[in-house]
Amino acid sequence: MHTAFFLLLGGALARFLLRHPGEARTPWIIALSVVLAALYVLGPALGPSLGAGSGTGSRTGLGARPTPRRLTWLALVVAAWMVLVVLAPSFAWCAVPLFYTGLRTLPARAALVLIAVLTVFVVGAQLRLAGNFDPNLLLAPPAVAAVATAVFVHMERQAERQRALIDDLRRTRRELAATERREGTLAERQRLSMEIHDTLAQSLSSQQMLLQAADRLWDADPERARAHVRTAESVTERGLVEARRFVHDLAPADLAGGGLDEALRTLAARESEAGLAVRFHAEGAPAPLPDRVESALLRIAQGALANVREHADATSAAITLTHLGDQVVLDIADNGRGFTPEPPREGGVRGHGLPAIRARTRQLGGTLTIESAPGEGTVLSVAIPLEAS
Repeated sequence: MHTAFFLLLGGALARFLLRHPGEARTPWIIALSVVLAALYVLGPALGPSLGAGSGTGSRTGLGARPTPRRLTWLALVVAAWMVLVVLAPSFAWCAVPLFYTGLRTLPARAALVLIAVLTVFVVGAQLRLAGNFDPNLLLAPPAVAAVATAVFVHMERQAERQRALIDDLRRTRRELAATERREGTLAERQRLSMEIHDTLAQSLSSQQMLLQAADRLWDADPERARAHVRTAESVTERGLVEARRFVHDLAPADLAGGGLDEALRTLAARESEAGLAVRFHAEGAPAPLPDRVESALLRIAQGALANVREHADATSAAITLTHLGDQVVLDIADNGRGFTPEPPREGGVRGHGLPAIRARTRQLGGTLTIESAPGEGTVLSVAIPLEAS
């Protein structure tokens, strides 16, 4: 529209100079043309056409509330153009770009009034140039004004719908991000709960059992009582290491010195100290595992052995880690009293013990299988697919 305005203005001035050379009004026509061009150029420098309180930033178009400066500028442009049309009717078609200027600057009703006034001036100018009445000259300018207005209104409505869609998309993205943050917070809380249960809580439980045993034997068998105290001290030291590890990166302390195989072997040896014989066995070709898989399997083994110690009344247990290439399988078996496995409850992911093991397995895309019966011991098997991890 800017380019069209200057082309029409330059064409009208050239036509006037060619057809009316040396007339007394020529200097005025040239001066007014320059003034109109300068005024038109000043428009973008005045900023957006909306005044304060519109709440839509720099949007322009129908329904906009112009600032006083924009109103003054538009009035000067229209006044200069009207004077030019009165002096030289050939400048009339510069009104078409001014239609869009009015539509972009004024509210809808005011813009339509301005377009009607400009159209009347165009019709009058064309009739003056023709010298006699021509119905085509009477109908063509209103038709052009109607088409120009319709095109602008259609484009403005399309732009408004697009802005609404973009706003909805941004709002949806913000809501989705907030939901993901909340879910991440809940997942991290659940993970920390399981981490504390599988390490610090178990350590404290072992200390309690050892100290209670030492208290019972303190008078009858002081040497065994002191051994229980020393074992409790060792358990306390490991719990302290785990607590410090939580502060740093929440990774299992047993994994700091080697891989999962070594960590499970150390776990088996440590758990064998207090009356439960635990063996570790590895099968298949060992392969590097993702950190989160190693950490989860170690925590699962710790949780399973804690259940064995506290509930199974077992005398022996076995940890088996099997590398199968596309998956890794962890089995924990004991010869304890056994139980009747219950199906997992819907949404039961915040518990401890077996619910915590089940939640860890599900987070890695794995499967948990429990085989047990009263009086026949228990076998817990966790299979983790390495592609999903």
